[in-house]
Amino acid sequence: MTLRRRVVNNIVNSQKNIVIASHSGFCYGVKRAVETTKKLKKDHPDKNIYILGELIHNSDVISELEQLGIKTVLELENPAKENSICVIRSHGASIDLINEIKKMGYIVVDLTCLDVKKVQDTAINLVSEGYFLLILGHKIHPEVIAIEQNAKKYALNKEDVLVIGSLDELKQNEELLKNKKIGIVIQTTQKIEFLKEVVDYLIDKTKDLKIANTICHSTYLRQNEAKELGKRSDLMVVAGSKKSANTTHLAEILSKITPTLHIESEKELDNFKEIIKKSKNIGITAGASTPDYIIEKIKHKLETI
Repeated sequence: MTLRRRVVNNIVNSQKNIVIASHSGFCYGVKRAVETTKKLKKDHPDKNIYILGELIHNSDVISELEQLGIKTVLELENPAKENSICVIRSHGASIDLINEIKKMGYIVVDLTCLDVKKVQDTAINLVSEGYFLLILGHKIHPEVIAIEQNAKKYALNKEDVLVIGSLDELKQNEELLKNKKIGIVIQTTQKIEFLKEVVDYLIDKTKDLKIANTICHSTYLRQNEAKELGKRSDLMVVAGSKKSANTTHLAEILSKITPTLHIESEKELDNFKEIIKKSKNIGITAGASTPDYIIEKIKHKLETI
């Protein structure tokens, strides 16, 4: 009976075509942040290492860092204990905050993603040139908060920096844009469609519109590949934290193409056995903060259902 059941399962699994997107899992910035932080502890075992906020949006990785003695905190002790390092996470931080941390006595290791740094620099350049700055993104996301704070530091008028999360928000604040030249930056993990609709709306409302498409190349490739894979799939599985902006955007994009599951671990697949059983072609993609081993666990679990 056991042998027969195994044979039947193999026949069912052989009918499934499960494909993992090549552009899924850790991006360069996340990989750099995680590996550098681990190396810091290895090279300096006697030092206290703190990360101000989650290094990346993945609970497994945060737990792994905790086990190595690397502490994730929301607030830093002031003054710092002797031999203390503060890691600035991949999402970045404001210039004022970094200076404040140094004054507390911490050695600062800045692991802000290089693409995020480019957005910060572009935003500062735009306000320095007198542009009214629109930041397209989630207001409470740490990356966007840092971009906004850095831009306001250099803006002649702090009211000339506005974060919007949708076109409707822009329409509600339209009076702020009158008779002004407008500059645009966008959160690195946002959707290109958001940038396009804002530009289309503003193009005939100002004579001086300066657009910086600051969506990172990794996000662009990840989203485009996911779209193509989604078109060929009966079901798409998106792996990653619900707090991850780039992961939730993947799920949003794919849900308009094909049935889509957004999960954080393979255990959640037990809740969707019926749709999995009915799906012959299944695609898997993952956010930039999702380790490869979680993606592999999800694939293995799909093969057993």
